[in-house]
Amino acid sequence: MADHTAAPGSVLRRSRQAGDVHAAEQAAEDRRILHFLEQRYAGEIARRFGVAVESPVDPFNQPVHRGDFGLRVPPSKRATKEFFASWRGSLPDARKYPVSCRDYVMAKLTYISAVRAAELCAVTIGDIHWELGQWGRFIVQGKGARRSGPRERQAYLFQEGRDLLWWYLEEIRGEFTDDASDPGAPLFPSERLPQGVAALNVPIAPPVGPDAFRRTLRDASKLHLTGPVTRLFPHLLRHACATHHYEDGMPLWDVQQILGHRWATTTVGYLSSVRADPEKASLEASHRAVQRLRGRA
Repeated sequence: MADHTAAPGSVLRRSRQAGDVHAAEQAAEDRRILHFLEQRYAGEIARRFGVAVESPVDPFNQPVHRGDFGLRVPPSKRATKEFFASWRGSLPDARKYPVSCRDYVMAKLTYISAVRAAELCAVTIGDIHWELGQWGRFIVQGKGARRSGPRERQAYLFQEGRDLLWWYLEEIRGEFTDDASDPGAPLFPSERLPQGVAALNVPIAPPVGPDAFRRTLRDASKLHLTGPVTRLFPHLLRHACATHHYEDGMPLWDVQQILGHRWATTTVGYLSSVRADPEKASLEASHRAVQRLRGRA
């Protein structure tokens, strides 16, 4: 076989030795490698050894984990806008108004800034920098590429996110029991203090956990989301942000910056459900070319 066959084998060995790899991810990795060997070298092995190569993982035994092949279809831009409008309209009638506003702001910022649930929950008051960029930004501990570890990155607010976050800090954040003026206080605190934390009488409350945020968003989508997509989770809002920006004409490089991706190929995977119109794009490109030629004449 060719020398580069060592590459998938080395990947498999490394992934087996890594203690932090989830079992489902490992099963999907094994299936990809077996499929690679079957597709790439089945003919060569048959010629040399007279045996047929077939992956032992048949369609009935393959892992249910979607891996990188799952297609996440976000709600349309109109459905997303109506979802947040309906949710915000219900806030005055909420039983716990500050908590409901906090959950709403978390979901809306996830959509505007395309941050992950764990990244957003870890943001503190001191991570907000109003002076950065056009409308301010906040710092998140981003996910490193290829398990390289967390890396800080700047998340974008845009005008809508700045107005929303300013309202939250001015009107809602002070309603919680901890000290909102402490730079180390979480931006989105939990309203429930564990007994051990309450006994310490510390001025900072623990942040909302990612799982609690996911449950809240799931419940809100059942009440306020209409259309073919009936269930939301934080990562689907991240996909929605990328998809809607790209459909509105934002260049791929800028979408990549918003998502915090190191590789453009990763960003392309977020745009699988983009409603593209190649014929319209071709006509617009031709129109731009004609305008440039007229300008030179």
